[in-house]
Order: sequence, then structure tokens, then C-alpha cells
Amino acid sequence: MLPLATFAASAALQVGKSIAGNIAASVTKTADDTTKAADAKARKASTDFESMFLEQSLDRVAQSDGTEGPLGENGTGGGVYRSMLTKEYATQVVKSGGVGIADQVYREMMKMQEAARAA
Repeated sequence: MLPLATFAASAALQVGKSIAGNIAASVTKTADDTTKAADAKARKASTDFESMFLEQSLDRVAQSDGTEGPLGENGTGGGVYRSMLTKEYATQVVKSGGVGIADQVYREMMKMQEAARAA
């Protein structure tokens, strides 16, 4: 009976290791997925911030341009069109690589997250 008990204990040990390995892999995968999701959210927030900043900057430039040119008078229609145009300009600048604001904001967000985890 002793050899049978040894065999059963060995089998139980292997099953336990397999279950523990599966649980560890699942936890690691979940942590990786959570990290990737948080990273993607931080990246999106930083690019959205850069886009908003550029939109505000370009809006100020467009307002100082006067009433001449393709936008026409500064009435309601011209204001709406100018707003849409500056938003699209800002979006395209960010899509083409931006001016570096998003990267800096992203790095600062990551530093703040690491500091919060360490505390």
C-alpha cells in the first residue's frame, strides 16, 4: 500500500502545481490587461489634452485674424465655422504627431501613478 500512497501523493502534488500555475497565469494576464487598459486611457487623456490646448491656441489666433478671408464676417455662422475649423486643425496636428505636449503629459501621469503605487 505504501507505493500506492506515494503515487497518489505525487499525483496530487502535480495537480496542485498545475492549478497554482493556472491561477498565477490568470492573475498575471488580468494584471497585464488592466495595466494595458490604464495605459491606453492615460495615452488617450494626454492626446485629448494636447488637442484641447491646440484648439484653444488656434482659436485665439483665428479670432485675431479679422473678418477677411474664407471665414467671412464674425457673425454666428462665422463663429461656428471657425470653431469647427480650429477643432479639426488641432485634431489633425495631434494625429500627425502633435507638438510634444501629449508625451510630456503622459510621462507626468505615469510618474504620478508610480508615486501613488509606492505610497
